[in-house]
Parts: sequence; structure tokens; C-alpha cells
Amino acid sequence: MRALVTGGGGFLGSAIVRQLVARGDQVVSFSRGDYPHLAVLGAEQRRGDLSDLEALKAAAKGCDTVFHVAAKAGIWGDYQEYYQANVVGTENVIAACRLLSIDRLVYTGSPSVVFDGSDVEGGNELLPYPAHFEAPYPQTKAIAEQAVLAANSLELATVSLRPHLIWGPGDNHLVPRIVAKARAGKLRKIGSRPCLVDTVYVENAAEAHLNAADRLVFDAPPAGKAYFITNGEPLPLWEMVNRILAAAGLPPVTRSVSPGVAYAAGTVCETLWKALRLSGEPPMTRFVARELSTAHWFDVSNARSDLGYQPRISIDEGLKLLQASFKVAK
Repeated sequence: MRALVTGGGGFLGSAIVRQLVARGDQVVSFSRGDYPHLAVLGAEQRRGDLSDLEALKAAAKGCDTVFHVAAKAGIWGDYQEYYQANVVGTENVIAACRLLSIDRLVYTGSPSVVFDGSDVEGGNELLPYPAHFEAPYPQTKAIAEQAVLAANSLELATVSLRPHLIWGPGDNHLVPRIVAKARAGKLRKIGSRPCLVDTVYVENAAEAHLNAADRLVFDAPPAGKAYFITNGEPLPLWEMVNRILAAAGLPPVTRSVSPGVAYAAGTVCETLWKALRLSGEPPMTRFVARELSTAHWFDVSNARSDLGYQPRISIDEGLKLLQASFKVAK
């Protein structure tokens, strides 16, 4: 396999590159920067933006598989910026695949595309897209995912994977955010219900992508479908958060606010940030308030049967590796 990995310098992208190289595949990473750790692995690096179709084509030339991992993620921001990165960028990836006769496209989606603000308990891929989204990230990821799945054809087989809350050593998003808020004394539980939440260790998420690519042809089960990817070990949200904090050597979160108060605070913050055009992210949004006060766990049996997905690293094992990485960082 010769594969293009968009966002190859990111957290999940790097894990995918690492696993591809380890098994002998040729890899081209397409990112906006240069990453020394990818050079050490021996991956070819191409710089560019997803908005630049010609740059994408140049990077993907000679590849037979594309892993489209790059995206604009976040809880706040201008809708058009998310649309340009997540929708237009994905449309360009699809176009590059078609123009270069690349026959496999593995897209990194998000479970947030089916979140309607209510509990998801054992949800499977039959869950519909909601009629309304409270943030631009899930909305634009849903549009992009639908474009990817609609592009599935005899010439280009496509699949979307929806890894939920990816974490592990090297995480530059979820774990650092939790740790930073805890150290600043700004982390609060939302609600008192023991809402179960799924997560996925980064190496498991990466391996699912390779499994999908290996099984992806037009008439195979994965073609044109989306799959939830998790560790299959749902835990109460704040238990998982506290275990991450323990790995970082920090005390557990004990203080809490009600979901109603958190949602009201999110509404006020969003109004102020828009009216005053404040920079950065608000300390709370409606989307985050709902995310942190509801259950999110998924049935991954379809990924197991169609992709051969089997998470190799358990949460307990992953937390030990995470703790070791914190010690090394000190």
C-alpha cells in the first residue's frame, strides 16, 4: 500500500502513519507543517492546505489509499471556517481521489454527528443525523461524512470511522484540556448522574483505520458505511476523567454544578462572545454542557464483524502508558 494521510502530523494521524510504516507500507503525510517525528519514521511529508486541490493532487499522486484524518476540531468558532476546512476540504479530497483513480478512501468522522443533546446508550449506526446542531464542528463533520459515503462507487470505495474521545500519550487535545482546567481549578462535574461514556485509546483507533482500508473494496461490507469505534469499555464520565487526572498526578474533581446551570452559563457565554467578538473559546457552551451531562456509549459490534476490529489496548493498560508518559515529560 502507498497511502496518503491528511493530518499525518496530528495525534491520530501520527498513530496511523506509525502503524502503516511499521508494517512496511509507503506513507505520504499531508499537513500544514513539518513534523520531525514523521521524518524519523521515514514518512514522506508534503505541506499544504485542504483548500488547495492541486497541492492535494500532488501529494496523493501514486497513492492507492487515502486516510482523510485532518479536520478543524473545537467547541467554538466561525461556522464558515469549519465549513471550509471540514466540508470543502473533504470535497477536495474526494475530487483528488477521483482525478487520480485512487480506489480507497478512509474518512475519520465523529460520533458527534448523531448527537441530538440526549443520552446515547448502546447506540449503533442506525442513529440518524439530528435536525439541529448546537456547534459548527458536528454539523460540518456530518455534511462531510455524508459526502464521503455518497461518493462510494465501483471506482472509489469509501468508509467513515467515528472514534469517540481519542486519548493516550501524545494527545494534544482531550487530555491536555482536562489537565489544564484541573490545574487551574476550573474543572467541575456537570450533574450527578453516573452517565456512561465510551472512549478509545489512540492505537486502537489507528488500527481500526488500517483494518478498514485492508477490507475496503466496492462490494465489501464496509463500503459506503459508517462505524463507531471505541474501546468497548464504557465508564461513568467523571470516573474516566478522574482516572486521567490520577495518571497526571492530580486530585479528582469533586465540585459540581447542575446541568441546567451549565447550559444557562453556556448560553450566556455564547451570547457574550458573539456580541463582544471575544477571542478564544468561551469557558462553557451549550454543546459542551449537554455533552458533559449525558451518556455516550456505542455498540461496536458492526466494526468488530465488518472490520475485524478488536481493541488491543484496554483502558487500564492505556492509563498505565499515559501515566508513564507524564513521568517522562517531567
